[in-house]
Amino acid sequence: MKIVFDVETVGHDFDTLDEASQKYFLKFAENAEEIEEAKKSLNFFPLTAQIVAIGMLDVDTEEGAVYYQNANGEKEKFTEEKITYVSGSERDILQQFWSKVNRCEQVITFNGRAFDGPFVMLRSAMHKVRAGKNLVPYRYDHKTHCDLADQLTFYDAMRRKFGLHMWCQAFGIQSPKVEGISGVMVNDMYKEGRYQDIARYCMRDIVATRALFLYWDKYIKF
Repeated sequence: MKIVFDVETVGHDFDTLDEASQKYFLKFAENAEEIEEAKKSLNFFPLTAQIVAIGMLDVDTEEGAVYYQNANGEKEKFTEEKITYVSGSERDILQQFWSKVNRCEQVITFNGRAFDGPFVMLRSAMHKVRAGKNLVPYRYDHKTHCDLADQLTFYDAMRRKFGLHMWCQAFGIQSPKVEGISGVMVNDMYKEGRYQDIARYCMRDIVATRALFLYWDKYIKF
């Protein structure tokens, strides 16, 4: 079984960090713009952010699920086409993720070795949830973890990196960004209570990544 997965993250409120941590993030910020950028960077690190949505999709059956947080604590579950959406705490959604991904032979991501995989494993550890699979295995073997950001740059032989949107545009795949939502908006969406919109956006990223994987598999893979 091949599973595509993706996560959406939200950074902690900068003011909740202790003084030493705040100084660490601001030590190279020299003006107001750089201070604001440093504060916005919190959502990139598992020590200063949480996972608010984690989704997965079976490459062959196109059945999938998104597990997501909502700050009001309400339990929600609904299905759209072949995708099931379930809410819970961060610990809940990580446990749900591991219960499914443990059974798969290959995980597929876009930039998952550098971001999603380490993020999931470290956030799981913080909740005392044991990872059931190494999501960051040997880089140069795509059979266990196929990171398309690695594959499409031939492991950085092509030095310029491009995001998922531009690869989709290049290969005629519908980009998940066409509906006006991007990852940088997730923090604000979460504050606005748009939890289901975040979950759906997460799945759009996954659907596009699956299509990109099939394209790579057919025309580029060796």
